[in-house]
Amino acid sequence: MTDWIIEERGWDDPDGAALRAAQRAELDARYGSDDHEPGGPPSGDDIDLFLVATAGRGPVGCGALRHLDATSAEVKRMYVVPDARGTGVATPILRGLEDAALARGWTTLRLETGTEQPDAQRFYRREGYHEIPLFGVYAGSTLSVCYERALRR
Repeated sequence: MTDWIIEERGWDDPDGAALRAAQRAELDARYGSDDHEPGGPPSGDDIDLFLVATAGRGPVGCGALRHLDATSAEVKRMYVVPDARGTGVATPILRGLEDAALARGWTTLRLETGTEQPDAQRFYRREGYHEIPLFGVYAGSTLSVCYERALRR
């Protein structure tokens, strides 16, 4: 399936909020608690871009960018609903975030995923991200794995 529509939405968009809630519930189940995110969760105040992917059946995925410094940003809230996994929708969401980062002059993307998310780790490695030392609020976390990719125009 390749008939997704990926568009920028506000952080408070109902489809985006529903996707983030579904992600949270899935991660709570994977980690066995709701205490699996180092630092504060992203909010409308600190997210620079939020993308939502929809298909004929409605919202299927999302991703966001949080500005870190003059040349870098962090990927936040990458998520694809379980029944859309394996369709390839995660890649255009991520590419949309990368294109938006480059348009803003950010040439490096970093991200954090978790030790209980081997599927996410495989995805990011496949998409050209390499593991880096834990950064920022993730330093010292026993649940975090961090990745980075240098972007090219």
